[in-house]
Amino acid sequence: MRQRFLVTYDVSDPKRLRRVFRVMKGFGTHLQLSVFSCDLTEMTQVLMRAALAQEINHAEDSVLIIDIGPSDGRGSTSFECLGRATKPPQKEAKII
Repeated sequence: MRQRFLVTYDVSDPKRLRRVFRVMKGFGTHLQLSVFSCDLTEMTQVLMRAALAQEINHAEDSVLIIDIGPSDGRGSTSFECLGRATKPPQKEAKII
């Protein structure tokens, strides 16, 4: 079962910021500056957290991971956008 997460980060160094962005592109949909929506299994949650932990400076940077709920339930309806619409992530097959 996949859970939907909202992941946002504040990274102070531009080089680390680019690396964190690349990591997140592999796990979710880019919604806004430093904000991603990710539909993750338990295993991909662990992989994402480990990849982020390797890239950030734990004394200077922060990553906020918010569990929105099941991708097929509350997680699929919990986003609301005012102004220019941000498309919610669509279910799609990922070939690895």
